[in-house]
Amino acid sequence: MNYGLISVVVMVLIIVYFFVQFERKERNVKLVALIATIAGVAGLLRLPFAALPNIQPTTVIVMISGYIFGPSAGFMIGAIAALVSNSFLGHGPWTPWQMLAWGLAGYTTGFFKGSKVLDSPLVFALLAFVWGFLFDYIMNLWHWLFFVYPLTLKTFIATYAASFYFDLMHAVGNFVFAYIFGKDLIKTFKRFSKRLTYRWEEKGE
Repeated sequence: MNYGLISVVVMVLIIVYFFVQFERKERNVKLVALIATIAGVAGLLRLPFAALPNIQPTTVIVMISGYIFGPSAGFMIGAIAALVSNSFLGHGPWTPWQMLAWGLAGYTTGFFKGSKVLDSPLVFALLAFVWGFLFDYIMNLWHWLFFVYPLTLKTFIATYAASFYFDLMHAVGNFVFAYIFGKDLIKTFKRFSKRLTYRWEEKGE
């Protein structure tokens, strides 16, 4: 049984579920356009750092998007950012996994929407540091399912241990980007959010 291919199908189904749920409830056309724009920028900003070992600002931008615009928007931006960047860097069975990983980074950070806890540069940087590892742990699982044989606890631990320094680079890069640029980006995204605020009222028949 090819667990790698099965996992890709599962990832695609999960992503489709999130997209459908967003489409059903989101009526703010301006927000949809903004999501597409931010996702495109987040994906493209990955390209200049492609030569560096697992360092890029995409994760931080996705997390800020979730924090300001909420879980669903955060997931959409993360998933689309992966799709956009891989259009230049190359698609493959890893793409759905990256879409889910970045989507979850935005989605989970979205639960802090409305609070001010991540306004602290240090707190946000620490969370970004953690998500550097979480993102790569998800991707390590993809690598283990696709390329490692046999699938045992021993090979599972070895796969994660072998990628530690690569994962650490992602986490450290996230911390630096979040600590230096996070506060200003959060303020900018908040201004966009205020411009998008509106009240929806259903008309009676």
